[in-house]
Amino acid sequence: MVRATFTAILLAVASPALASDPCADWVPQPKPQNADRDIVGQDIDQIIDRGYITFAVYEDYPPYSWEEAGQPRGIDIDIGHIIAEDLGVEPRFNFVTAGENLDADLRNNVWKGPIIGGAVSNVMLRVPYDSAFNCRVEQVVFTGQYMTESIAIAYAQDAYPDGGPVPAYFRFDTVAVENDSIADFYLTSFAGGQLSQGIRRYPSMQDAMEALSKGEVMAAMGPLAQLEFGAGEGIAIHQPPLPGFAKSKWTLGTGSHFAYRGLSYSVDDAIFAALSDGRITAIFESYGLTHQPPER
Repeated sequence: MVRATFTAILLAVASPALASDPCADWVPQPKPQNADRDIVGQDIDQIIDRGYITFAVYEDYPPYSWEEAGQPRGIDIDIGHIIAEDLGVEPRFNFVTAGENLDADLRNNVWKGPIIGGAVSNVMLRVPYDSAFNCRVEQVVFTGQYMTESIAIAYAQDAYPDGGPVPAYFRFDTVAVENDSIADFYLTSFAGGQLSQGIRRYPSMQDAMEALSKGEVMAAMGPLAQLEFGAGEGIAIHQPPLPGFAKSKWTLGTGSHFAYRGLSYSVDDAIFAALSDGRITAIFESYGLTHQPPER
Protein backbone atom coordinates (compact mmCIF):
# COMPACT_ATOMS: atom_id res chain seq x y z
CA MET A 1 0.00 0.00 0.00
CA VAL A 2 2.73 2.42 0.91
CA ARG A 3 4.54 1.35 -2.25
CA ALA A 4 1.52 2.26 -4.37
CA THR A 5 1.19 5.71 -2.92
CA PHE A 6 4.84 6.57 -2.48
CA THR A 7 6.80 5.51 -5.56
CA ALA A 8 5.35 8.19 -7.80
CA ILE A 9 6.04 10.88 -5.22
CA LEU A 10 9.69 9.90 -4.87
CA LEU A 11 10.06 10.13 -8.63
CA ALA A 12 8.32 13.50 -8.66
CA VAL A 13 10.66 15.06 -6.12
CA ALA A 14 13.85 13.50 -7.45
CA SER A 15 14.90 16.47 -9.57
CA PRO A 16 16.49 19.48 -7.80
CA ALA A 17 15.22 21.69 -10.61
CA LEU A 18 11.72 21.36 -9.17
CA ALA A 19 12.59 23.13 -5.92
CA SER A 20 11.44 26.60 -7.00
CA ASP A 21 8.71 25.66 -9.48
CA PRO A 22 7.42 22.08 -9.19
CA CYS A 23 5.73 22.33 -12.60
CA ALA A 24 8.67 23.93 -14.44
CA ASP A 25 9.63 20.86 -16.49
CA TRP A 26 6.12 19.54 -17.08
CA VAL A 27 4.62 19.56 -20.55
CA PRO A 28 0.80 19.42 -20.36
CA GLN A 29 -0.73 16.18 -21.56
CA PRO A 30 -2.38 16.16 -24.99
CA LYS A 31 -6.13 16.56 -24.84
CA PRO A 32 -8.10 13.48 -25.94
CA GLN A 33 -9.65 13.70 -29.38
CA ASN A 34 -12.98 12.16 -30.42
CA ALA A 35 -13.52 10.90 -26.89
CA ASP A 36 -16.89 9.68 -25.68
CA ARG A 37 -18.95 12.17 -23.71
CA ASP A 38 -19.01 9.94 -20.62
CA ILE A 39 -19.64 11.73 -17.34
CA VAL A 40 -17.89 10.20 -14.35
CA GLY A 41 -18.65 11.17 -10.78
CA GLN A 42 -21.24 13.73 -9.75
CA ASP A 43 -21.12 17.37 -8.85
CA ILE A 44 -22.02 18.51 -5.36
CA ASP A 45 -25.62 19.42 -6.24
CA GLN A 46 -26.28 15.93 -7.64
CA ILE A 47 -24.71 14.34 -4.55
CA ILE A 48 -26.94 16.34 -2.24
CA ASP A 49 -30.03 15.61 -4.35
CA ARG A 50 -29.48 11.85 -4.31
CA GLY A 51 -28.58 11.85 -0.60
CA TYR A 52 -25.23 10.05 -0.48
CA ILE A 53 -21.53 10.43 -1.33
CA THR A 54 -19.15 7.63 -2.28
CA PHE A 55 -15.61 7.27 -0.95
CA ALA A 56 -12.84 5.02 -2.25
CA VAL A 57 -10.82 3.55 0.63
CA TYR A 58 -8.18 0.83 0.67
CA GLU A 59 -9.39 -2.59 1.76
CA ASP A 60 -7.95 -4.52 4.70
CA TYR A 61 -5.70 -1.63 5.70
CA PRO A 62 -5.90 -1.05 9.47
CA PRO A 63 -5.86 1.39 11.17
CA TYR A 64 -7.03 3.41 8.16
CA SER A 65 -9.83 1.34 6.63
CA TRP A 66 -11.12 -2.19 7.06
CA GLU A 67 -14.36 -4.09 7.64
CA GLU A 68 -15.28 -5.65 10.96
CA ALA A 69 -18.43 -7.75 11.28
CA GLY A 70 -19.54 -6.27 7.98
CA GLN A 71 -19.12 -2.68 9.18
CA PRO A 72 -16.54 -0.20 7.82
CA ARG A 73 -13.99 0.89 10.43
CA GLY A 74 -10.89 3.03 10.56
CA ILE A 75 -9.51 6.55 10.49
CA ASP A 76 -10.46 7.16 6.86
CA ILE A 77 -13.96 5.81 7.45
CA ASP A 78 -14.49 8.26 10.32
CA ILE A 79 -13.16 11.14 8.22
CA GLY A 80 -15.56 10.15 5.46
CA HIS A 81 -18.39 10.40 7.98
CA ILE A 82 -17.26 13.92 8.89
CA ILE A 83 -17.32 15.01 5.23
CA ALA A 84 -20.72 13.43 4.60
CA GLU A 85 -22.21 14.97 7.73
CA ASP A 86 -20.98 18.40 6.67
CA LEU A 87 -22.69 17.94 3.28
CA GLY A 88 -25.85 16.55 4.89
CA VAL A 89 -25.70 13.21 3.07
CA GLU A 90 -25.01 9.53 3.81
CA PRO A 91 -21.47 8.17 3.36
CA ARG A 92 -20.94 5.03 1.30
CA PHE A 93 -17.56 3.32 1.09
CA ASN A 94 -16.06 1.43 -1.81
CA PHE A 95 -13.22 -0.79 -0.59
CA VAL A 96 -10.56 -0.97 -3.31
CA THR A 97 -7.28 -2.79 -3.79
CA ALA A 98 -4.07 -0.86 -4.33
CA GLY A 99 -2.89 -0.65 -7.92
CA GLU A 100 0.64 -0.79 -9.27
CA ASN A 101 1.16 2.87 -8.36
CA LEU A 102 -0.71 5.99 -7.31
CA ASP A 103 -1.47 6.97 -10.93
CA ALA A 104 -3.34 3.69 -11.37
CA ASP A 105 -5.27 4.14 -8.13
CA LEU A 106 -6.43 7.61 -9.16
CA ARG A 107 -7.30 6.49 -12.68
CA ASN A 108 -9.31 3.49 -11.47
CA ASN A 109 -11.09 5.16 -8.57
CA VAL A 110 -11.40 8.88 -9.33
CA TRP A 111 -11.44 9.91 -12.99
CA LYS A 112 -11.84 6.94 -15.34
CA GLY A 113 -12.77 3.70 -13.61
CA PRO A 114 -11.32 0.19 -13.68
CA ILE A 115 -11.10 -1.80 -16.90
CA ILE A 116 -13.39 -4.56 -15.60
CA GLY A 117 -16.19 -3.96 -13.08
CA GLY A 118 -16.37 -1.34 -10.38
CA ALA A 119 -16.88 2.39 -10.72
CA VAL A 120 -15.31 5.69 -9.81
CA SER A 121 -16.02 7.25 -6.41
CA ASN A 122 -16.77 10.88 -5.66
CA VAL A 123 -13.78 11.16 -3.34
CA MET A 124 -10.72 9.02 -2.69
CA LEU A 125 -9.16 9.14 0.76
CA ARG A 126 -5.52 8.66 1.80
CA VAL A 127 -4.12 10.38 -1.29
CA PRO A 128 -0.57 11.74 -0.88
CA TYR A 129 -0.22 15.46 -1.55
CA ASP A 130 2.88 16.60 -3.42
CA SER A 131 3.01 19.72 -5.59
CA ALA A 132 5.30 18.18 -8.23
CA PHE A 133 3.17 15.06 -8.60
CA ASN A 134 -0.04 17.12 -8.69
CA CYS A 135 1.19 18.91 -11.82
CA ARG A 136 1.38 15.59 -13.60
CA VAL A 137 -2.14 14.33 -12.85
CA GLU A 138 -4.41 16.90 -14.44
CA GLN A 139 -7.57 14.83 -14.05
CA VAL A 140 -7.59 15.00 -10.25
CA VAL A 141 -7.96 17.85 -7.75
CA PHE A 142 -5.99 17.30 -4.55
CA THR A 143 -7.51 18.97 -1.47
CA GLY A 144 -8.55 18.06 2.08
CA GLN A 145 -5.15 17.37 3.62
CA TYR A 146 -5.91 15.81 7.00
CA MET A 147 -2.71 14.23 8.34
CA THR A 148 1.01 13.73 7.96
CA GLU A 149 2.37 10.20 7.83
CA SER A 150 5.97 9.34 8.63
CA ILE A 151 8.28 6.37 8.86
CA ALA A 152 9.22 5.10 12.31
CA ILE A 153 10.81 2.09 13.99
CA ALA A 154 9.07 -0.09 16.58
CA TYR A 155 11.28 -2.24 18.78
CA ALA A 156 11.22 -4.70 21.65
CA GLN A 157 12.30 -2.83 24.76
CA ASP A 158 13.99 -5.86 26.25
CA ALA A 159 16.12 -6.19 23.09
CA TYR A 160 17.16 -2.53 23.27
CA PRO A 161 17.18 -1.50 26.94
CA ASP A 162 19.39 1.52 26.21
CA GLY A 163 17.11 3.03 23.56
CA GLY A 164 15.74 2.35 20.10
CA PRO A 165 17.77 1.06 17.16
CA VAL A 166 18.86 3.01 14.08
CA PRO A 167 19.01 1.47 10.59
CA ALA A 168 22.69 0.56 10.89
CA TYR A 169 21.83 -1.87 13.71
CA PHE A 170 19.99 -4.09 11.26
CA ARG A 171 23.24 -5.26 9.77
CA PHE A 172 23.20 -7.74 12.66
CA ASP A 173 19.71 -7.42 14.19
CA THR A 174 16.41 -8.57 12.67
CA VAL A 175 13.79 -6.10 11.47
CA ALA A 176 10.32 -6.75 10.03
CA VAL A 177 8.93 -4.80 7.07
CA GLU A 178 5.95 -5.04 4.77
CA ASN A 179 7.09 -6.64 1.53
CA ASP A 180 7.77 -4.13 -1.27
CA SER A 181 7.02 -1.17 1.00
CA ILE A 182 9.05 2.02 1.15
CA ALA A 183 10.70 0.78 4.36
CA ASP A 184 11.67 -2.42 2.56
CA PHE A 185 13.19 -0.48 -0.34
CA TYR A 186 15.08 1.83 2.01
CA LEU A 187 16.60 -0.87 4.19
CA THR A 188 17.43 -3.08 1.21
CA SER A 189 19.45 -0.31 -0.44
CA PHE A 190 20.95 1.08 2.80
CA ALA A 191 24.77 0.95 2.97
CA GLY A 192 25.05 -0.90 -0.30
CA GLY A 193 22.80 -3.76 0.76
CA GLN A 194 24.63 -4.59 3.99
CA LEU A 195 21.36 -5.01 5.91
CA SER A 196 19.89 -7.70 3.66
CA GLN A 197 20.48 -10.57 6.09
CA GLY A 198 18.55 -8.87 8.89
CA ILE A 199 15.42 -7.95 6.91
CA ARG A 200 12.32 -10.11 7.38
CA ARG A 201 9.50 -9.45 4.91
CA TYR A 202 5.78 -9.96 5.67
CA PRO A 203 2.62 -9.64 3.55
CA SER A 204 1.38 -6.66 5.58
CA MET A 205 2.53 -4.29 8.30
CA GLN A 206 0.01 -5.93 10.60
CA ASP A 207 1.80 -9.26 10.11
CA ALA A 208 5.15 -7.57 10.70
CA MET A 209 3.96 -6.13 14.02
CA GLU A 210 2.57 -9.50 15.08
CA ALA A 211 6.00 -11.00 14.42
CA LEU A 212 7.57 -8.32 16.62
CA SER A 213 5.07 -8.97 19.41
CA LYS A 214 5.82 -12.72 19.25
CA GLY A 215 9.57 -12.11 19.49
CA GLU A 216 10.28 -13.40 16.00
CA VAL A 217 12.15 -10.17 15.19
CA MET A 218 13.76 -7.43 17.26
CA ALA A 219 12.21 -4.44 15.46
CA ALA A 220 9.79 -3.37 12.74
CA MET A 221 9.90 -0.41 10.38
CA GLY A 222 6.98 1.28 8.66
CA PRO A 223 4.40 4.10 8.90
CA LEU A 224 3.98 5.47 12.43
CA ALA A 225 0.21 4.95 12.63
CA GLN A 226 0.48 1.29 11.65
CA LEU A 227 3.24 0.72 14.19
CA GLU A 228 1.25 2.41 16.95
CA PHE A 229 -1.87 0.43 16.09
CA GLY A 230 -0.03 -2.88 16.24
CA ALA A 231 2.17 -2.17 19.27
CA GLY A 232 1.55 -4.30 22.33
CA GLU A 233 3.11 -4.55 25.75
CA GLY A 234 6.88 -4.20 25.75
CA ILE A 235 6.98 -2.50 22.35
CA ALA A 236 8.27 1.08 22.01
CA ILE A 237 8.41 3.33 18.96
CA HIS A 238 10.80 6.08 17.95
CA GLN A 239 11.69 8.13 14.89
CA PRO A 240 15.47 8.36 14.55
CA PRO A 241 17.27 10.18 11.71
CA LEU A 242 17.10 8.15 8.49
CA PRO A 243 20.20 8.92 6.39
CA GLY A 244 19.55 8.92 2.67
CA PHE A 245 15.78 8.70 2.98
CA ALA A 246 14.43 10.95 0.20
CA LYS A 247 11.12 11.63 1.92
CA SER A 248 10.34 10.04 5.28
CA LYS A 249 7.27 12.25 5.89
CA TRP A 250 4.39 12.98 3.56
CA THR A 251 1.02 14.71 3.70
CA LEU A 252 -2.21 12.81 3.04
CA GLY A 253 -5.49 14.21 1.82
CA THR A 254 -8.25 13.57 -0.72
CA GLY A 255 -8.59 13.34 -4.48
CA SER A 256 -11.65 14.10 -6.59
CA HIS A 257 -12.45 14.49 -10.28
CA PHE A 258 -11.12 17.73 -11.79
CA ALA A 259 -14.50 18.52 -13.36
CA TYR A 260 -16.14 18.83 -9.94
CA ARG A 261 -14.04 21.43 -8.16
CA GLY A 262 -17.02 22.62 -6.13
CA LEU A 263 -17.08 19.20 -4.47
CA SER A 264 -13.34 19.27 -3.76
CA TYR A 265 -13.64 22.70 -2.12
CA SER A 266 -16.56 21.53 0.04
CA VAL A 267 -14.54 18.49 1.12
CA ASP A 268 -11.63 20.75 2.01
CA ASP A 269 -13.88 23.05 4.04
CA ALA A 270 -15.26 20.10 6.02
CA ILE A 271 -11.81 18.76 6.82
CA PHE A 272 -10.40 22.17 7.71
CA ALA A 273 -13.25 22.70 10.17
CA ALA A 274 -12.66 19.26 11.72
CA LEU A 275 -8.95 19.96 12.05
CA SER A 276 -9.66 23.32 13.67
CA ASP A 277 -12.11 22.05 16.29
CA GLY A 278 -10.15 18.91 17.17
CA ARG A 279 -12.50 16.28 15.72
CA ILE A 280 -9.80 14.71 13.55
CA THR A 281 -7.32 14.61 16.42
CA ALA A 282 -10.04 12.92 18.48
CA ILE A 283 -10.46 10.25 15.79
CA PHE A 284 -6.79 9.33 16.04
CA GLU A 285 -6.91 9.30 19.82
CA SER A 286 -9.88 6.91 19.73
CA TYR A 287 -7.63 4.37 18.00
CA GLY A 288 -4.71 5.06 20.33
CA LEU A 289 -2.76 6.89 17.63
CA THR A 290 -0.85 10.15 17.32
CA HIS A 291 -2.28 12.70 14.92
CA GLN A 292 0.47 14.48 13.04
CA PRO A 293 -1.05 17.70 11.61
CA PRO A 294 -0.78 18.12 7.83
CA GLU A 295 1.03 20.82 5.91
CA ARG A 296 -1.75 22.90 4.36
